[in-house]
Amino acid sequence: MSSEISINLTNSPKPKPKDDQLGFGKIFTDHMFVMDYAEGKGWYNARIEPYGPFLMDPANIVLHYGQAIFEGMKAYRTVDGKITVFRPRSYLSRMNRSAERLCIPPIDVEFVLKGLKKLLSIEKDWVPSGEMTSLYIRPFIIATDSFLGVKPSATYRLFIILSPVGAYYPEGFKPVKIWVESEYVRAVKGGLGFAKTPANYAASLLAAEEAKKKGYTQVLWLDGVEKKYIEEVGTMNIFFKINDELITPPLEGSILGGMTRDSVIQVASQWGLKVSERNISIEEVYAAHAQGTLQEVFGTGTAAVISPVSLLDWNGKVITINNGETGETSLRLYDEITGIQYGKLADKFGWMEEIE
Repeated sequence: MSSEISINLTNSPKPKPKDDQLGFGKIFTDHMFVMDYAEGKGWYNARIEPYGPFLMDPANIVLHYGQAIFEGMKAYRTVDGKITVFRPRSYLSRMNRSAERLCIPPIDVEFVLKGLKKLLSIEKDWVPSGEMTSLYIRPFIIATDSFLGVKPSATYRLFIILSPVGAYYPEGFKPVKIWVESEYVRAVKGGLGFAKTPANYAASLLAAEEAKKKGYTQVLWLDGVEKKYIEEVGTMNIFFKINDELITPPLEGSILGGMTRDSVIQVASQWGLKVSERNISIEEVYAAHAQGTLQEVFGTGTAAVISPVSLLDWNGKVITINNGETGETSLRLYDEITGIQYGKLADKFGWMEEIE
């Protein structure tokens, strides 16, 4: 693979949006990073070019058999004006774990990170500076063979696109209501649950739409076999604070190993909190609430960082957590992690990578 990255800049740059116009995932920057793969040749033709549509054959494998993966990370404008990226190597390494499961050739993490840094350097003026704003980074790989047959593609294309964003939830950092899904399942051990692939999210759509009609923000998934053990929320990992212990489901193949999840575990452990990665049933959560030991519930993810949960509804049994208010630990973790991301607090973990 050539170490060169060609650059073709647009002649028609778009106007930058104001911070209060951002929303999430609706606006895209002027350029994207692209790279191709061919069997026997490897990854090649790395380039930065104007953001825009691309041609695709109707028989493209990705359209029929879903061979694709993606990632999501963020760049931040710090309080002193620097541009930094949160844990980029961790996210790109996770992309390779997804790639292995989907029979997609691995990427060279350092080379793709080099391409990302070049792209961010070109697009640095797109990184917003307002409160709770950031530049969302979406790397993804799609199969590009044109063939109607179930087999791995021999060719692929990698893209990195960028989107300036505000808060993931319109309500901002406020507690959300969660529907506990007891009919549909999203993933099982041995399946695709741990991989960041479009099929996982397609499997969640129907339950999410039904929950939304009932007035809930997200769906909490139970295991796909017994429908008993808690797994994850649609776009987040989940934590429960019970009797001063932070509990989160273990990574056993059916849930995504979130970077924010891992960051929370590191921060909370450094604070001296008891953190357990173990199976936890929905019955245990409801029993803890009945006993008065369920103190907090919160989700963790790249998009929202920390998302406090105010209410759970499981088979019509509704419980309110912490009187519907944001918990002390949720707020403290949010302040710590976002403080590191925005350069307000020291980066004791070496998570932030500066863009020149």
